[in-house]
Amino acid sequence: MYMTCRHTSSRTRAFGAGRSAVALGLVIPLLLALLAPIGQGQTQSDDTQPPPTPVPVLATGMGFITQFEGGTPNLEPLIAPVVLIPLGNRVLIESRVTIESDLAPPPGGSNFKGVLDKEVDYAELDYIASRYMTVTVGRYLTPFGIFNERLYPIWIRDLQSDPLILPIATGPSGAGTGAMVRGGFDVAPGVELNYATYFSTLITTDRLDSQRMAGTRAGLFLPKERLEFGGSFQHLLQGDRSNAFGFHAAWQPPALPLDVRAEYARSDNGSGYWIESAYRLSQVPVWRNEMRRVQAVGRVQQFHVGKVPNPNLLTTDTNMFEFGLNYYFRDDFRFVSSYGRQFAFQGDENVWTMGLTYRFVMPVWPGGGK
Repeated sequence: MYMTCRHTSSRTRAFGAGRSAVALGLVIPLLLALLAPIGQGQTQSDDTQPPPTPVPVLATGMGFITQFEGGTPNLEPLIAPVVLIPLGNRVLIESRVTIESDLAPPPGGSNFKGVLDKEVDYAELDYIASRYMTVTVGRYLTPFGIFNERLYPIWIRDLQSDPLILPIATGPSGAGTGAMVRGGFDVAPGVELNYATYFSTLITTDRLDSQRMAGTRAGLFLPKERLEFGGSFQHLLQGDRSNAFGFHAAWQPPALPLDVRAEYARSDNGSGYWIESAYRLSQVPVWRNEMRRVQAVGRVQQFHVGKVPNPNLLTTDTNMFEFGLNYYFRDDFRFVSSYGRQFAFQGDENVWTMGLTYRFVMPVWPGGGK
């Protein structure tokens, strides 16, 4: 235990309340998803064409990132293949494996050295129970906040450095092993609810590790305004059995090529936030053909150390700002660069990043390109 054991009965009640909140978080989305079709009429399509036959798909992202942190260069080559295997129209097997290395010169040396790291990010079986619910079993990305699930791959993220609060509530590897239920439906005209509820068991095998935990995330999406906001809750079912919660928001103004995203997270391991905006310069009146390929990115963030140490988090309070410029040769191939300044008690340092990212997608079945 990390906390003083003077109020056993109060702590027991708090633990019971935490378990009740997790149970409600697990049950309520299921009931809402099951009841949603009752209140909404179903329409049949007039299209007489048969639906397309699903085929296996291979998608591979790769990149080569160079980072100078405090003057020390790091070379980070990475490849991450993703495999999607449909089994009929309702069952999908999907998996992503990341193979990467962090190469750096030893103190006083000039030759870059490192080890090759391989990890199964997720390997799951999805069952599409209805248009409102998908049931997942296996190893899945922990749905806490939005960065870990939606923005983590290097070919998606606008800045290559991780947010300082990313390890909060995402587990030792950003994944859980167990079961998850997720989906979405309309709750009012122009308002959609999306949800994800999950349970994970303890796995200690290297590169497949996960914590015993349960949690839920829910968000409201306004399609007309292109605005989403929501929150996450997680209860740890091992160790100090602590709780974690967070909030997220994302906005794409209809009139501007702008992405605005933000997250806040808090647990016994620490707390903090990040706010990021990315703007494609397609509306700049000069050199429009070239400027539309340029994206300007900015991010500010803060992290505060918690009372329970976490080896994946910083050990001191830290503030950081970053500015980046990305150039898209094509939608799937780009040059990325950024400069950041990190402010911490043990000393301030600059962080420079540049590199290339690329992604391709291809069917791996005859006739799959049709």
